[in-house]
Amino acid sequence: MVRMNKIPNAFGLKCELCIGLALAAAVKGYRCIIVMPEKMSMEKVDVLRALGAEIVRTPTSARFDSPESHVGVAWRLKNEIPNAHILDQYRNPSNPLAHYDTTAEEILEQCDGKIDMLVAGAGTGGTITGVARKLKEKCPNIKIVGVDPEGSILAEPEELNKTDKTQYEVEGIGYDFIPTVLDRSVVDSWYKSNDEESFAMSRMLIREEGLLCGGSSGTAMSAAVHVAKELKEGQRCVVILPDSIRNYMSKFLSDKWMCEKGFLSEEDLFVKKPWWWNLTLQELRLSAPLTVLPLVSIKKTIQILKEKAFDQAPVVDEAGHILGMVTLGNMLSSVLAGKVRPSDPISKVLYKQFKQVRLTDNLGKLSRILETDHFALVVHEQIQLDDVSSLNCSSCLTDMSDGSPKMRQMVFGVVTAIDLLNYVATRERRERSLSECSLSEEQ
Repeated sequence: MVRMNKIPNAFGLKCELCIGLALAAAVKGYRCIIVMPEKMSMEKVDVLRALGAEIVRTPTSARFDSPESHVGVAWRLKNEIPNAHILDQYRNPSNPLAHYDTTAEEILEQCDGKIDMLVAGAGTGGTITGVARKLKEKCPNIKIVGVDPEGSILAEPEELNKTDKTQYEVEGIGYDFIPTVLDRSVVDSWYKSNDEESFAMSRMLIREEGLLCGGSSGTAMSAAVHVAKELKEGQRCVVILPDSIRNYMSKFLSDKWMCEKGFLSEEDLFVKKPWWWNLTLQELRLSAPLTVLPLVSIKKTIQILKEKAFDQAPVVDEAGHILGMVTLGNMLSSVLAGKVRPSDPISKVLYKQFKQVRLTDNLGKLSRILETDHFALVVHEQIQLDDVSSLNCSSCLTDMSDGSPKMRQMVFGVVTAIDLLNYVATRERRERSLSECSLSEEQ
């Protein structure tokens, strides 16, 4: 256990605030295949590969019950590979039992059996379920607080989960289904967290307390500094920090990454910016984008992109809603590798992990994105009515229930580094010409 010093004081807490540090061990000797969503950090991938594991990535946006999800792919591999086994942390009864027998006992021992509140994030639910069961036996008056990110559905009551968000950046907690091992009856209340608070608190834990923790640790701690305010002086709150910074060195530790995700503003960095930095994307005067429908063949799409000298194109449905992106390089490599046939529809090779910007975003944000990405998709939001009769409804702009208006993302354009460079170069040439003309007139 580690006693917090600076952060509780900064948030005006009177109670004692402690953190349980969880450790994980790698098991050697077996062929190991790790199936993980694309949003998981490259540090995790690199460490697992160094340990000899084979890595399979799946779309972050895939629902848990779809064949493309990490759960669906894992079960498919299990059925295809002889003598394969899935540890299945979502249903394995040993998951919460391990925390009941060990983690909870460690907390009780180090707190001398006196704990008034436990705050923990919920992923599979094994930690919070096992620890809470034991602590409620030993400390009947303890309050268990579960932390669930916005975009996840683990919290109760169900009203807490209502949000427009479908994805979040924090890893290791939250799901779009209820894991079998998660016993929500042992949780007294839930706190819904957001990425911005989580990563800001992770940085604060590192800077103020010297704890090299990860994003989900920041999630738990950001919740704790709010809910622990109801405790009195002398009472004790325990917070479980389940991850370390090792897996996130290129993510929230990076100012650049934080800026790209909108969790940190460029103004916070005190960097001298070029003249064009705060201008909006509207200045670029982008041309109408080439879009393709999902049923167009890969062969035809490659042909069109080559004719138009484009490297990528948005894929949209008949109504213009964004489905994903296809790139010339990805289509060609997929065909050459035998993963798809030229006659297959492009829906088989589209991907949904790409950067999006709006016309109101500044060119500085765009330049940050284009340092690592070849392009960004310019989108705008449009309110679309599923039922024309709802036009007469006075709340038609806010009512998002079935049969009422919904906010849709539409494609406005695709922007690349060439577009930005051309704009900057053209403006600077024009300024130089005007300056030279002005000097000539004065002479």
